[in-house]
Amino acid sequence: MLKDPVLLLGLLAFASLLLALPLSFWSLSASGGASSGKPVPVAQLVRLLVVAANLLLTSQLLWRWLDSGHFPISNLYESLCFLAWGCTLTQLLVERSWPSPLVPAATTPMALVCVAFASFVLPDSLQNSAPLVPALRSSWLVMHVSVIMMSYAALLVGSLLSLAVLWTQRGDAVELRSSSIGTGAYQRSQRAAEGPLQLQSVPIGLSERLDNLSYRTITVGFLMLTIGIISGAVWANEAWGSWWSWDPKETWALICWLVYAAYLHTRLTRGWQGRRPAWLAVGGLVVISVCYIGVNLLGIGLHSYGWFFDS
Repeated sequence: MLKDPVLLLGLLAFASLLLALPLSFWSLSASGGASSGKPVPVAQLVRLLVVAANLLLTSQLLWRWLDSGHFPISNLYESLCFLAWGCTLTQLLVERSWPSPLVPAATTPMALVCVAFASFVLPDSLQNSAPLVPALRSSWLVMHVSVIMMSYAALLVGSLLSLAVLWTQRGDAVELRSSSIGTGAYQRSQRAAEGPLQLQSVPIGLSERLDNLSYRTITVGFLMLTIGIISGAVWANEAWGSWWSWDPKETWALICWLVYAAYLHTRLTRGWQGRRPAWLAVGGLVVISVCYIGVNLLGIGLHSYGWFFDS
């Protein structure tokens, strides 16, 4: 394993994330736990470790691409590494909006689990590179699969932030006072008895920030998932002569789309906020797990990589 640069880079990324995870919780504790979103010095080290993991995964994917001659997302090992790369990238972008130690504490485990599963659980037959089957020798491979995987990364990170909302609230309701596209503070109008209208800035609380970031991240992931499903239908018609065949992977992708569509619908039209939409997002975590891992490993359908039922 250590003689293969691709696997070695994966192990280094795993080590970086494994070190970042306890440090992120230490940083969260040092910053005052859930009551504070202020970064502390160790948070900078956590961010550097996540950046290092992302760069290592980038190098790994590029090396596999050069070695195999095709886009590195054709088997379960490559797609897990690509998903981990997408999760770390999404995490860094979210932290750019709000550099709180709670963000890496909530989201780093997902990338760590992806790399660990790819490196230590998958059999060699699913780790080794192999020539593409004829149906995958298409420019749609890069378009469809990469967009789907990035949508999963954004939806997973957004759902984990929703899980953090449930943890920070612990039974309390969230009054979402911030807008859907901003964080930090909102303006409350106030009029004196005999004076002009005044605007007063009111700080946005921790749970509200998490709720806002989760909503924004899931919105981006949902839009990418929609594009990915449409591009997949076009590719399926080109490869198999059918836009939609109710393959298990397609069916679960549709269920995933419906779950997150319900999440956005309840927020935009019914005004849900805080815990109720967060439970929908957490349900999306389960659906993505079945859609991505469950269907693939059962070895059923046109989209499976196979493992459990392989003879």
